[in-house]
Amino acid sequence: MRFRFGTDIGLKRDENQDAVRCEYFGHNVLAVVCDGMGGERAGKEASAVAVEEFFQRFSAGYSESLDDEEIRKLLISSVSAANSVIYTRARLDFKNFGMGTTCVAAFINNKSAFIINVGDSRAYLITDKKLLRITTDHNVAALLYEKGQITEEEMEVHPQRHMLTRAVGVEKTVLPDTFILDYEDKISLLLCSDGLSGYCSDNEIYDVILNSSFDNVADELIKLALSKGGRDNITVAVVSD
Repeated sequence: MRFRFGTDIGLKRDENQDAVRCEYFGHNVLAVVCDGMGGERAGKEASAVAVEEFFQRFSAGYSESLDDEEIRKLLISSVSAANSVIYTRARLDFKNFGMGTTCVAAFINNKSAFIINVGDSRAYLITDKKLLRITTDHNVAALLYEKGQITEEEMEVHPQRHMLTRAVGVEKTVLPDTFILDYEDKISLLLCSDGLSGYCSDNEIYDVILNSSFDNVADELIKLALSKGGRDNITVAVVSD
């Protein structure tokens, strides 16, 4: 199992409010991408705290003997731990009012990939033919699409596509989505903030992955988003066996 990751402030923002971290757990990998939101510095703090708390809680609870359901529950409790810390900080300091963050994470062992997400940072499965999106965005546009009020094409460009309906740290409790993908021979995943997925099509992202060496894939994906105007912070993590 191997990974590459990177983050960039982009061309329009004053600070990078994204955070990313990948680590080995034995031969397994945990990857987390967060995209913060809030007032001055609050978004940056929210994403950094979320990544730190997520890894701390996961590390404390992880062992090689955990079964699939126990791993899934550990991921949920890791997001919940991050949620509690950010929620509390936002209420202790008025400058942090409204702080929160997206979170998408993947834990990959030798037979399964476990995905968890809150917000609109995404996880994709990289197949031999295309990108397959695993997660569903938690935003107003996706909600309207689910209700049949707009089309899929309209959802991708809707003015409320950046307005989140779920985020880590905004409410007292958080409701993440979880997914378990079983595999036999190999698996490759992409995690990213909407600085990539919000400005580049799935086909454009896939073409870059297909035509990049693994060592350079994170940098090349960031370059793609920059070439599209770099209007947001850009963060990616690619994990492959």
